[in-house]
Amino acid sequence: MAVHARPAAFEGADGRSYTVAIETDETGERARPVGGYLLFVRWGGEQPEVTGHIESPFLAWGASADEVTQAVGALSLHEVKRQLDLLVGGQTPAARPWWDAMREEGTEHES
Repeated sequence: MAVHARPAAFEGADGRSYTVAIETDETGERARPVGGYLLFVRWGGEQPEVTGHIESPFLAWGASADEVTQAVGALSLHEVKRQLDLLVGGQTPAARPWWDAMREEGTEHES
């Protein structure tokens, strides 16, 4: 995945468009202090706009962000797409973003 000069783009199993980035974070574990995961940004609307995101679980662990980024970057595009589809499985294209649900929930209590 890391061989491309720009983020890879996919259509998820939910019919929505996603781009993906490799991210790292602290694990809290002494033996493997850094974990790497995929951050999928969901796009939608008539104009290109971010409508949400989803994150994979840690897919690699190591001693440094560079080490972990390299390990996650070695994933094939096929495997990255498989991860995306696992994450969006069960969601439908008609699913509302969480902020729309919260906005509607907030208006119910105002009357």
